[in-house]
Amino acid sequence: MFKSRRKLAAAAVAIASTMCVALSACSSGSAGTGAQSPEPEPSTELHRFYDQTLTFEACEGYATTSADRASFTLDPRFRCARMEVPLDYRDPEGKTASIALLKAPARGEPIGSLVLNPGGPGGAGMGMAALAAGSLSQSRVTEKFDLVGFDPRGVAASAPAIDCFTDAEIDAGQGTTTVLTGSGSWTESDTRTIVERCSQRSGGDDVLSAVGTRNAARDMDVLRAVLGDDRLTFLGRSYGTRLGAVYAEMFPANVRAMVFDGGIDPHLGTAERRVAQFQQFQKAFDDMAVDCALTPDCALGTDPSRAVDVFHSIARPLIENPIVTAEGRLMDFDAAYGAVTAGLFDSRVWPVITKGIGEVRNGSPDTLLQISDVFGGRGEDGLYPNSSEANFAINCMDEQRHTPEQEVELKRRIHEVAPFTDAGLGADGARDACESWPVEPDLDYPYATGISGLPDTLTISITGDPTTPYDGGASLADTLGGSLLTVDGKQHTIAVDGTNECVDDIVADYLVDLESPPEQAKCSL
Repeated sequence: MFKSRRKLAAAAVAIASTMCVALSACSSGSAGTGAQSPEPEPSTELHRFYDQTLTFEACEGYATTSADRASFTLDPRFRCARMEVPLDYRDPEGKTASIALLKAPARGEPIGSLVLNPGGPGGAGMGMAALAAGSLSQSRVTEKFDLVGFDPRGVAASAPAIDCFTDAEIDAGQGTTTVLTGSGSWTESDTRTIVERCSQRSGGDDVLSAVGTRNAARDMDVLRAVLGDDRLTFLGRSYGTRLGAVYAEMFPANVRAMVFDGGIDPHLGTAERRVAQFQQFQKAFDDMAVDCALTPDCALGTDPSRAVDVFHSIARPLIENPIVTAEGRLMDFDAAYGAVTAGLFDSRVWPVITKGIGEVRNGSPDTLLQISDVFGGRGEDGLYPNSSEANFAINCMDEQRHTPEQEVELKRRIHEVAPFTDAGLGADGARDACESWPVEPDLDYPYATGISGLPDTLTISITGDPTTPYDGGASLADTLGGSLLTVDGKQHTIAVDGTNECVDDIVADYLVDLESPPEQAKCSL
């Protein structure tokens, strides 16, 4: 169950993360200036992008990982294409970017395309479309819609793609883009070096400046047009709910239907959201400890109140004495903490986490490395997707910036609400890795507020979601004036998995027939 579930999550969500928006490198505290006005009609200079014709072909050559190669060949009907967009929408005559997409054709007569985003940010949508075609193979969704997944600008097969570290550097624990959690500390020179590396390896400062969510939303509107849809039908998970909400703010008249699965609260600034998310991670850790304590050989002990202390007794010695495998892979405190956090996304993975913690106590990192590999998308060939680096870059354009003093205070607050993350070294040395980014962020907080003319949307929020807390999804639904589906359970996102008939039927009725669920609709995992 663990292996298949997390492979789906890694390929479809590419939450390589630190990878989800919950664990990104950029953080901050002050609120922004609010939502922007809707975008005007495309200018004359943009018509060549909106009027382009896509050339769909076999997907060979589009895969960037071994997981992609496997998923892209699941069905011979899958077709891939590249869409041209401006790198900078303020300069449509300048450089361009290439957006890679995969289409899984409808099983019947299509009524349009369903555009998918798996989250992250940094998740590759092409793989999500391929996998969703299988998991929803008997659904009215795949009968009535072409599923279209796209790799957002900077991500995976789209070009230029964000690149900051080699695979060997990531294996050796040198691919860090945050010290908001864990044992690390940085100087101003350290953060400048990270940005310089990303710029040099990704194609320049203009690439780093162009990967924010607002530009990705503009790309989605071009995609809507070139797919031949008058209005967009969209499903986004986790960070994908931010992307969809920003699209709804910018192009409300172009929306047909939108499903937001694992909604992010558009009112919370970066720091407030981080604290709320880590509170949820700590709750998931505590719940895992309670479950584990029912077994006599639990690696966290039989007293859940001492589970954090037990974890620290195992993980903190790795700061000075990390485990290094024969292949040069590092298991230190940060790697151990990161693997545990990755597994907390789904309660079905908890027994695997505690097994891995026990193995580390005995000198073996194998299970925790496996969790990290699946979560981060590392293939058996040792190659990583660029989801972690893209996550970092996109969040540098989306999240509020922190001064060093603010970042230290935020790390201290996270230690308070989520003590399992505390390496025991204090919060000094925390810095915002985005402080030397070449431009300021272009996503204000709150966003997607006061939208006029938006059709009903559907937000799905799971009561025990450890990274996009339930209240955030409820706030998103309220902000958009849309419907809310409450799901009782403990995991992160559920739509398109094909594992819950209640959720699947409500989503299908909404997407196909535009039939919204009744107020206070509820499903259970």
